[in-house]
Amino acid sequence: MAEMQADRFIALPEVVRRVGLGKTMIYKMIGDGRFPPPYKITPAAARWSDSEVTAWIAEIKFGHEGKLKQIC
Repeated sequence: MAEMQADRFIALPEVVRRVGLGKTMIYKMIGDGRFPPPYKITPAAARWSDSEVTAWIAEIKFGHEGKLKQIC
């Protein structure tokens, strides 16, 4: 039986580092529905799902906005 890998929450500085976008652009894309929104862990803390950010990166690399689509 396949084991599910545990997801983890990541803070905005790590999201910024991983995707190479500034926080203003990330929040604009969230508002446009083009980036996964954060989860409110507490009233003062928002965190993103590591697996959702990883999936978003893969979608950009290989999906409708990525290089492979531009080549075809």
